[in-house]
Amino acid sequence: MGVKTRSRPRGRATTRRRPAGVWPRLLRQLPGLAAGIALALLAPRLAAVGLDAYARAAHAVSGLFSPLAPLFTPEVDYWAGDIRRWAADYGLEPNLLATVMQIESCGHPTIHSPAGAQGLFQVMPFHFASGEDMLDPDTNARRSANFLKACQGYAGGDIGLTLACYNGGPRVTQTPSSQWPDEARRYYRWGTAIYADALVGKPHSETLDQWLAAGGERLCQMAAAAQRARP
Repeated sequence: MGVKTRSRPRGRATTRRRPAGVWPRLLRQLPGLAAGIALALLAPRLAAVGLDAYARAAHAVSGLFSPLAPLFTPEVDYWAGDIRRWAADYGLEPNLLATVMQIESCGHPTIHSPAGAQGLFQVMPFHFASGEDMLDPDTNARRSANFLKACQGYAGGDIGLTLACYNGGPRVTQTPSSQWPDEARRYYRWGTAIYADALVGKPHSETLDQWLAAGGERLCQMAAAAQRARP
């Protein structure tokens, strides 16, 4: 988030998903299935105006169902209830917050980058008020949501530019993508495609698999260990 350089973990594990009971997971997915049906019915009309229309429609549907797509890794799904709550509190579509968390930390609550980005949403220190606990999940989510909404304004509501802004700072919205840092271009590509898959309720995302293969797998392993250690 902001202007920073992060070192992405490079290893890839042989397994990723932890086994879970069928019924609890099915019950968690029911709201997302309902939202997916609603979006599918709207799809012919939305297709002509693109991803941003899907985002606006999903935001309206989320007010009724608070859907979270089943494609996110278990480490992000761990925060599903919080993500829905934060999305409602700050007027954001929940899958957008989940996409940012997925790429930034894979749900690791205390991770930080060499550049100083902190916590679940990798928020840079200058976004916090003096004395705030940067690693507190609610505080981290609030500061992340504030910047994400500011990026939506800079980007004119464009989802890809919003995500690139979150990673590379507002200046990317006024700069040709050919001049962006490599990380911002990757963030745009991964984030836009993962979010598009999430909005239509896909159970699996090939782009998320690519992110995992590029180093996200190890990040998720670290997140899982940190979550097991939480009180």
